[in-house]
Amino acid sequence: MTRRTRPELTAEQQVEAQRLRELMLEAAAADITELAELLATKTDATMLGETEFHVRDIVHRVGAKAIETALAERKKGGTKGPA
Repeated sequence: MTRRTRPELTAEQQVEAQRLRELMLEAAAADITELAELLATKTDATMLGETEFHVRDIVHRVGAKAIETALAERKKGGTKGPA
């Protein structure tokens, strides 16, 4: 697995990232709860296999909501994105 380095943010970008973080957490709260509940029901022996695919599906939904949130905020004028 390749780790990406986090970008260096300007002060303005840091503020925007925090604002988007809060909006994304709100948008994905139900998905994160679903993920936590799924994992709470699994034993070590059942954590892999089918559960991995279910986890991946939930995480993809969270990612989609993150992108949707960022784009919606840009349309509202909340952020302009990179120049």
